Amino acid sequence: MTPMSNADYLIRLQHADDLDALKEAKKAAGLSYQELAEKIGVNKVWLASAFEGQQFVPEEYAQKLAEALGISVEKTAFLTEHPYKGNTDPILYRLHEVIDTYGPALKDLIHEQGGNAIMSAIDFGLDCDVIVDDDGNHRVIITFDGKLLPYAKKGQYPW
Repeated sequence: MTPMSNADYLIRLQHADDLDALKEAKKAAGLSYQELAEKIGVNKVWLASAFEGQQFVPEEYAQKLAEALGISVEKTAFLTEHPYKGNTDPILYRLHEVIDTYGPALKDLIHEQGGNAIMSAIDFGLDCDVIVDDDGNHRVIITFDGKLLPYAKKGQYPW
C-alpha cells in the first residue's frame, strides 16, 4: 500500500463536519485545550489531536467531553470510531505517525499559547534518549526545543 500524505488523509476525514461542530462547541464554551483536558482528565495534546480526528476516544471520555461542552453525547459519539492512519518503515513510520497524528494538535496549541507565531527550525534543539521507567519498560524520549517566532508586522496588512 502506498503511504498517504498528511494532507491526503486529513482531507478525507469522514467526520469533518462533526469535528468542526466540536471545535465550535469548544469555542462557545470558552475553554482552552488545557482547561478542557483538566475537566475530563486527559492530556491536552491528546485531546487537541482528537479534535483533529486523529485519536480513538473511549466512550467514557466522549461522554465527559459532551458534558464539559454542554452538548449531547450524540455529538461526540463519532469520536469512539477508530480513525484512519497512514503507513511506512517501522521507526520512520512511527516518527511520521507522531507528527501526522499530533502535528495539527501541536499547531493549534502553539497558536493558542503563543499567538500568531511559528516554531523555529533554525534556532532549534533536538534530543533523543532511551530510558528505563520504574516498571522496567524502555521509553523513547524525544525533545523538540524551537524558539517561538511571532510573525513580523512590517509593511501594509496583509503583507
